[in-house]
Amino acid sequence: MLDRDNQRATVALGSIASIKSGGTPDRKNPDYWQVGAIPWATTSEVNYSVITRTKEQISEEGLRNSSAKIFPKGTLLIALYGQGKTRGQVGILGVDAATNQACAAIMPSNEFDAQFLFYVMQNDYSRIRRLSNSGGQDNLSAELVKEIRIPVASLVEQRKISAILRTWDEALEKLTALRAAKERRLTGLRDRLLFGTLRAIKQRSNWPSRRISEVTYEITDRNGSMSLGRDLVMGVTNKRGIVPMREQTVAGDIARYKNLPPRAFAYNPMRINVGSIAMNEASETVLVSPDYVVFGCNPDGIEPDYLDHLRKTPWWAHYINSGGSGSVRQRTYYADLAALRLPLPDIDEQREIVAILNAAKADLSSTEQMIEAVTLQKRGLMQKLLTGEWRV
Repeated sequence: MLDRDNQRATVALGSIASIKSGGTPDRKNPDYWQVGAIPWATTSEVNYSVITRTKEQISEEGLRNSSAKIFPKGTLLIALYGQGKTRGQVGILGVDAATNQACAAIMPSNEFDAQFLFYVMQNDYSRIRRLSNSGGQDNLSAELVKEIRIPVASLVEQRKISAILRTWDEALEKLTALRAAKERRLTGLRDRLLFGTLRAIKQRSNWPSRRISEVTYEITDRNGSMSLGRDLVMGVTNKRGIVPMREQTVAGDIARYKNLPPRAFAYNPMRINVGSIAMNEASETVLVSPDYVVFGCNPDGIEPDYLDHLRKTPWWAHYINSGGSGSVRQRTYYADLAALRLPLPDIDEQREIVAILNAAKADLSSTEQMIEAVTLQKRGLMQKLLTGEWRV
């Protein structure tokens, strides 16, 4: 059914579905919790997937003595509250299961398909999260969930739309599994190549241990001439590396900001222990906070890409967290970092190792880009199918 603007008419979710919440048995009573008994889903498991296993299970006694209920396989769940992105996410039970009170169970009437509702609510995730702020609270409630608008389509069309979108989900699942395999391969190659168990060049002697101070140098140059503008002010994150800094966090005067040349490193001395260190992979010099530590690599000492791979190993994380001495550091300045010792082959073998690792990294990156592209395509397809712009 389309309205005058050629969009699907909508109805309130509460008018076409039964919405119930679960409960939590008393955790002080061990008899209520039984491994291998009744699956008990929580919001941590509601993440746009079919839930076939749960971290916790409850006993029949725990079910009887709490507000928990068993919902049938195929029930749609929505997270009413939870940390980070959890609130508003949906999932579908792949087994009969109970839930806690932070989940709402949605059981549609015979005219609506649960899988179709799953995609509708996935598509409206941001709008659903905003509902929780309309009443001055950060959580969703069963009453708010009932207000979610659902586009009206015939049951046949709903199932066709679900089948199309499920195909894209299956493709994403395969790509995600491929990415995980390539991540494991890269991690394994780093461990074996950077620590000598797999040699890029045969018949080499054992690698000497060298301090970082022997192969790097601190960079303290600043933007005193104001030759670089605010658009080049960057921050360092532990997941995305060098990224543009939000304008509201940039100081009015950027003359004190430090220069970060191409292939040099920068880090926040208070956050390097959580991985906030990155190499400038751009071809131009950028700016970073005056509080950051910036350093470069000696051309005849260490390849920047070699160090970039080394910093992503558990070995590096251990030594950064302990400062190499077993004691946890609150701040790591250049002098602290420079004291660390690295197992370091000569520059020729470093380059051989870098070539292998960069090829594996590029292969992983291509899969990540494919996932981003397919996700974007699915989002556009979902929008057009659910609104009725494209008919099936």
